[in-house]
Amino acid sequence: MLEIQKLRSQTDNIVAALDKKGVQDAASTVQQILDIDEQRRATITELEQLRKQMNDASKSIGKLMQAGQREEAEAAKKTTSAAKEKIKELETALTESEQAQNDLVVQLPNTPHESVPAGRNADDNVVVSEHKVDTSFDFKPLPHWDLARKHDLIDWELGSKITGAGFPVYKGKGARLQRALIAFFLDQAHQMGYTEYMPPLVVNEASGFGTGQLPDKEGQMYHIERDNLYLIPTAEVPITNLFRNVVVQAAELPVKACGYTPCFRREAGSYGKDVKGLNRLHQFDKVEIVQVVHPEKSYDVLEEMTSYVESLLVKLELPFRRLLLCTGDMSFTSAKTFDMEVFSAGQDRWLEVSSISNFETYQTNRLKLRFKDGKKNQLAHSLNGSALALPRIVAAMLENHQQADGSIRIPEALVPYTSFDQIG
Repeated sequence: MLEIQKLRSQTDNIVAALDKKGVQDAASTVQQILDIDEQRRATITELEQLRKQMNDASKSIGKLMQAGQREEAEAAKKTTSAAKEKIKELETALTESEQAQNDLVVQLPNTPHESVPAGRNADDNVVVSEHKVDTSFDFKPLPHWDLARKHDLIDWELGSKITGAGFPVYKGKGARLQRALIAFFLDQAHQMGYTEYMPPLVVNEASGFGTGQLPDKEGQMYHIERDNLYLIPTAEVPITNLFRNVVVQAAELPVKACGYTPCFRREAGSYGKDVKGLNRLHQFDKVEIVQVVHPEKSYDVLEEMTSYVESLLVKLELPFRRLLLCTGDMSFTSAKTFDMEVFSAGQDRWLEVSSISNFETYQTNRLKLRFKDGKKNQLAHSLNGSALALPRIVAAMLENHQQADGSIRIPEALVPYTSFDQIG
C-alpha cells in the first residue's frame, strides 16, 4: 500500500499518478487520509504529553507524602487518575483513527511509474519489441484443442466429470510435457541464481493482504470458509510472504526466489474463444520468480527479469512480443508491468503467457519487508514474474510446432526433459 509519509510529502504527484491510473475521486480520498493522519498525529502528541504528565505526577506522590505534604499528594493522585482516564479515551480514538486511515489507504492502488503510458484498457498497451519465428504453414494449422484430442494429450470432459469446467486432465505425453516444462523452467531459474521453494498451496488472510490479492481480488480466489484460508492464485503469494516481517541486510540483496505451484482462480473469464481449450483455466501450473531488491536497482532488475523470460521463449522456439502495459490494464499493485505474449498459429492470435512487474514499495509496505542499510531500516522493492505459465505455452507449442504429417515437434532444449522429440 502507499506510504503515508509519501502521501504527505508528494501529495500532488501521487494524486496526478492516481488520476492517470483512472482512480475516481483520488484527490478527495487522499485528502481524507491526510485529514485523518493530521488528527492521528495530534492525538499521539497529546498522548505523549499526558503520559509524561502522569509519570511526573506519579513520581511526585511518594516524595510529597514523605515531606508531609498530604494535600499536594492527594492532588497529584487525582491528576494521575484523570490522566489515566484521558489516556484510555485517546488510545481508543487513536486505534479508531488508524483503522479509518488504513481502510482508506488500502483502497488506493499503486501509482504507475512515470514511464507507463496512460490508457484505458489493453488496446492502449504498447508493443515494445517482437521476436519473430516463421509460423507460415503449407497446410491449415489446427488449434491446440484439436491437436490435443488427436494425440490424446488432454481430456477436458474427464476433468469436467471429476471437478468441473476449467480443470483439464493431462494424460500420456501431455502429462509428461507438463512435467518436462516445469523441470525445465525450474532448472533455468536455478542457473540464474534463484533459490527454489516448494510453498503451501493455501494461504491465510495476512498473506493475501501482504501481496495485494486481498481485498482487491477476493472474488477471484477460492476460499475455504471453515478455516478462513485461500487457495493460491499464483506462487507469488506464498513465496513473497516468506519474507513478511523480515529485515534483510543490505549486503544480502537481491533476494531471488522461485517455485512451481498449481494455481487456482475462480474467474475463468468470458465465453467463446478466450476460454476455449487451455486459453483460460480455473487450475493451471506455473513457475514463478520473485526478487526483493534495493530500491535504486529495481528497474534494472525489472529489465533483467523480463529479458530472462524472453530467453525461455527463445529456447522454446516460440514467436513472442513484449508489451508495456498502460495504466488502465495494470494490476492494482503494480508500478510497471511488461507482458509477454506468444503467437498462437492455430488460433491466429496472441496469448499472454507472463507478466513481469515491479511493485516498488507497495507490497513491502504491507509485508513490513525492510532492509538494513547501516543503522537505518528501509522498505525494499519487490518484483515478480511468471517464468512461465504452462497452459498457453503448451497451446502455443502444440500449434506452432505442428508438422504437415500431423506430428508435433518438441524444441531441442526440451528434449532432455521429455525424453521424446516429437508427439505423434
